[in-house]
Amino acid sequence: MVGQRFALLLENHPWFEVKVLAASARSAGKKYGDVVEGRWHMTKDLPEKYKDMVIVDAENVEEVASQVDFCFCAVNMKKDEIKALEERYAKAECPIVSNNSAHRFTPDVPMVIPEINADHIKIIDEQRKRLGTKRGFIAVKSNCSLQSYVPAIHPLKELGVDKVLACTYQAISGAGKTFKTWPEMIDNVIPYIGGEEEKSEQEPL
Repeated sequence: MVGQRFALLLENHPWFEVKVLAASARSAGKKYGDVVEGRWHMTKDLPEKYKDMVIVDAENVEEVASQVDFCFCAVNMKKDEIKALEERYAKAECPIVSNNSAHRFTPDVPMVIPEINADHIKIIDEQRKRLGTKRGFIAVKSNCSLQSYVPAIHPLKELGVDKVLACTYQAISGAGKTFKTWPEMIDNVIPYIGGEEEKSEQEPL
């Protein structure tokens, strides 16, 4: 779902041109249009420009890194595997902007909501020393729900607001589903996603 959203957001982006689509070995060598056929969940159609792009194995770090200036990363893997993969790209001098949670609490990896803490990007200088890189680095975004309400509550701190009750309803969207694709959710409630409450407590800090 995140990859599909990226595809749409970058379709006509004024700054970025999509050069490579990378995924797991099981999708490598196939056309993106064939891989998402019957699994495209966006309301807007798959852009023509991606349909015939052949997917590269994301584990082929040098192959991908040699063709791009940086990577957006959103993968479905175990956290330790994501950490290792993202560090391999950074060490190959390919900056990583990560949608994953694996590096959110790595001390020298900035977790950035640009409107609030863009200055945290300065820690990348220390990260590069650790990784031994000149260009390569990893930066991460926060949990998806935080992106919606933290920018709204941040200015309220100046007014003395220090407690917030935030309710998020991700039981469908967090699973990449809709009522149309998950009809058993109609008139049903599945309120809990493991780890979400902890992220909401820890990440804004």
